[in-house]
Amino acid sequence: MTGSPSIRPLALSDVEQLLSWAKDEGWNPGLDDAAAFYAADPDGFLGCFVDGEMAAGMSAVRYGSDFGFIGLYISRSDRRGKGYGRQVWDAGMALLDGRTIGLDGVPEQQANYRRMGFAAVSETFRWSGVHAGTATPAPDVIDVMPSLLPAIAAFDRNFFAEARQAFLNAWLAPPRVACALVRNGEIQGYAVARACHDGVKIGPLFAQCPADARLLLGALAATSGGQALHIDVPAGQTAFSDDLRAHGFVRGFATARMYKGPPPALNQAGIFGITSLELG
Repeated sequence: MTGSPSIRPLALSDVEQLLSWAKDEGWNPGLDDAAAFYAADPDGFLGCFVDGEMAAGMSAVRYGSDFGFIGLYISRSDRRGKGYGRQVWDAGMALLDGRTIGLDGVPEQQANYRRMGFAAVSETFRWSGVHAGTATPAPDVIDVMPSLLPAIAAFDRNFFAEARQAFLNAWLAPPRVACALVRNGEIQGYAVARACHDGVKIGPLFAQCPADARLLLGALAATSGGQALHIDVPAGQTAFSDDLRAHGFVRGFATARMYKGPPPALNQAGIFGITSLELG
């Protein structure tokens, strides 16, 4: 007999399991995502447990006092159709109650999200390809060091709904590769590369203009060892997307950034690659 389901926050080991399910679904998470994701909000990952085993899980990460982001919404393949996913969804929405909530929805789920009160504000495309990289990076593109983290966090605030210092402290640390564009002592852009089960994902890629975004991408591509790069680019970045196409990148699947509640005011012109589909 199956026991009654219970909802509880996930331990780090449970988040690792949830990411292994994401790999099985073909979502291609990073090899070392779990600890950095967990640093964003250790109580922001929920699971529905049955007989001591996780049957469904999701992230419902809180940023600041007014924003949250939902992702990694997965039911275990042999536990589907029993309502466990909906129970964990309801718990995640309750955790984020009173905040604007964001998510990245695939086309086949967007109608469901609209029925739940979400509205699409923009579209993102996955671009994938091999980039030779810049053999000699521009002198103002440097590796991120701990002393730069406060300035990067302040710059990041232009492109993300709330401050996320704890997450960035983990996300910009090894084994990920992070670089920043610094001119006259000020951050003008930054980007992060992380190894995934298939190739390397770039995100975020925030910069003041397409030329600066290309500098950062070239610097990270040079560290990728010729592996395929994947970057989730807002549809409005047409010039940057054209440049990716010219380098042999291919446009893949689309997602829609959707919000329930007032959308945050962001510098959309400077977002050339979102951080992740899982945490925003």
